[in-house]
Amino acid sequence: MKHLLTTADLTRADAISILDTAAQMAATQSREIKKLPTLRGRTVVNLFFEDSTRTRISFETAAKRLSADVINFSAKGSSVSKGESLKDTALTLQAMGADAVVIRHQSSGAPHTLATSGWVDSAVINAGDGMHQHPTQALLDAYTIRRHLSGERRDARDPAAAPLAGAGLGGDLTGLKVAIVGDVLHSRVARSNVQLLHTLGADVTLVAPPTLVPVGVEAWPCAVSYHLDEVLTDVQPDAVMMLRVQRERMSSAGGGFFPSPLEYTRNYGLDRRRLAHLPDHTIVMHPGPMNRGLEISAEAADSPRAVIVEQVANGVAVRMAVLYLLLAGDMSNQVPAQNVSSQKVSSQKAGHQ
Repeated sequence: MKHLLTTADLTRADAISILDTAAQMAATQSREIKKLPTLRGRTVVNLFFEDSTRTRISFETAAKRLSADVINFSAKGSSVSKGESLKDTALTLQAMGADAVVIRHQSSGAPHTLATSGWVDSAVINAGDGMHQHPTQALLDAYTIRRHLSGERRDARDPAAAPLAGAGLGGDLTGLKVAIVGDVLHSRVARSNVQLLHTLGADVTLVAPPTLVPVGVEAWPCAVSYHLDEVLTDVQPDAVMMLRVQRERMSSAGGGFFPSPLEYTRNYGLDRRRLAHLPDHTIVMHPGPMNRGLEISAEAADSPRAVIVEQVANGVAVRMAVLYLLLAGDMSNQVPAQNVSSQKVSSQKAGHQ
């Protein structure tokens, strides 16, 4: 595996390998010395043609925790704003000796073009392209779900239930039910999650107004509903993922996708009433940034069952795992993750003494 462009490219074994490696990476982040020397001497370029804060900082933090050199490239104020093409930018990065390029682009397919054009020899990681894919977001979401909905917790709420396959390392998400709610039409997060969660064995239900459901959704490996209350009552999801309403892709009046913010909130917002109808074990997720009061109320966002802040923290561990597997190993014959979290840290400590 040379690139990470879409969750559709990941097999079940690939996805579990990344999640397991992320768990080992996360274990190192509670130690006094968080840095690992794994990618020392490697260069990671964050190539962002689209505004981002949390994703860029998350990738930068992940690369630095692995001791890689990081170059942040923003299209604004660069030669791109003067008309330079993606090809010319890529050739410049190739000349600089970039080992990995993390790219976010407003055009769907740009990361694939970069990875297959021959312009760069680097590993290419898709950090979000148009309304297409955001694979590391889906991976961190799956990692968060697996951490919270383990077999032990499932047995505690239902002693008669069989142990969950994804409880620990090496496990998937078989038997879990996930509801993804909101602006599916404009969401690369939804597309990435549907594919990855299906690969890992979860049952996914999309919930959105008809105007925010993509054409061809019937071919996706998921169920579709237009009624949030029915899904919460009948499906009893283990995780509810609220999507951001992407108003920047609509007109100020909603672009005809829904009559008014108030109506959208009444029909599809996660509020106090709907929160009270969720099973006790259900977790609430959001990829951020949130529109509080629109797709999610402040009470739901700040409730004990919300894992939104934890998703941000888990993103660093997942992106560390992706960078490690692409630059220091491969999916089939990787260095054991425990070596990363113990031997590498030990060697680093020895170097500081």
